[in-house]
Amino acid sequence: MNRSGLAPSVWLLMTSACLLLMLSFGFRSSYGLFVQPISAANEWGRDVIALALAIQNLAWGVVAVFAGGLADRFGNVRVVVGGALLYAGGLWLTAASDTPLLLHTSAGLMVGAGIAGTAFGIVLPAMARAVGPERRQLALGLGTAAGSMGQFVIAPVAQSLIGEFGWIGALHILAVAALGIALLAMPLAPYSGAHDQSSPHPPQSLSQALIEAFGHRSYLLLTFGFFVCGFHVAFITVHMPAFLVDAGFEPQVGAWSIALIGLCNVVGALLSGVVSNRIPKAQVLIFIYTGRAIAITLFMLTPMTLGSVLLFSGVMGFLWLATIPPTSGLVAVFFGTRYMALLYGVVFLSHQLGSFSGVWLGGWLYEHHGSYDLLWWTGVALGVAAAVIHLPIKETPVTRLEPV
Repeated sequence: MNRSGLAPSVWLLMTSACLLLMLSFGFRSSYGLFVQPISAANEWGRDVIALALAIQNLAWGVVAVFAGGLADRFGNVRVVVGGALLYAGGLWLTAASDTPLLLHTSAGLMVGAGIAGTAFGIVLPAMARAVGPERRQLALGLGTAAGSMGQFVIAPVAQSLIGEFGWIGALHILAVAALGIALLAMPLAPYSGAHDQSSPHPPQSLSQALIEAFGHRSYLLLTFGFFVCGFHVAFITVHMPAFLVDAGFEPQVGAWSIALIGLCNVVGALLSGVVSNRIPKAQVLIFIYTGRAIAITLFMLTPMTLGSVLLFSGVMGFLWLATIPPTSGLVAVFFGTRYMALLYGVVFLSHQLGSFSGVWLGGWLYEHHGSYDLLWWTGVALGVAAAVIHLPIKETPVTRLEPV
């Protein structure tokens, strides 16, 4: 133990988990930079790669449910190592994609499954278990901030790699780097759901946990609301670079826009973690979704300049993944952390359905109408709807009777 009251093994876990999330989320956040070069090299419309990245988001969400269940039952390490191998293989094969089918398989299914095994749904529950309830929100904020720091660091690096080695060489380098995720998984081993003895509730089976969750009104509202977060984040991550190029900016502006979003979300995620430990988490989420709706509205109504792009990126970055600490924290409040990876995985599936919608519709509408405007305004309407959905959520643990 040290002055912080945390054992050395916990500090090792926190460090490895943050580095792991930096790599996993950073690689994923860079995919928007490859939309134009891959489309141009293969003479595809943007709808082709948009569908691949929409499949990636959907696969991430679907596989996250199963990955969470496997992690809760068999441990984190196997899931993360398997995810890292799929991630690296998907990145490598993306560079060889010369048909839409191969692109949808590699950048879509393989990378999506790889992210599911290496990202927030697996790592955040381990961090929450390691520190206990009193530090849980801070740990969730720290992990989320680490993912955003990866976006800030890796997006400009990926753009530089594309400029130096071409998009194929850049993908090969990122694929090799993704293998390093497997090494960072080892300190997570003691903090899987199978080792969790902290819950005050009677023991449950996995199926009982799911039945209980789907009968919990606040959990269902939280799940529906998270769809909107996915819609916003995925649409902007994938289409913002191309949107800015269409508006007359250099490609580097798109890369730095994505990077600035990540940098500002380091602050936003940490602050969200701290604040959601002091005021109701649903209120934090209402503020975030309302703020996004206002930010997008002002971005669309004001003249687009470099200053307005950077200001919008900063504001959206502050609100970007700030949803994750209160959302994952509510899951832990409702049901405890024993099956947190699984139950958060279900919530996250809704997020990824939103991601699929934002990415695919963005590409489809652009090819058919030559503009992203309708998607931006849809994002405004969804932000307002999400704020309303969170109003009835009650932050209380589920009442679970002792078995007789």
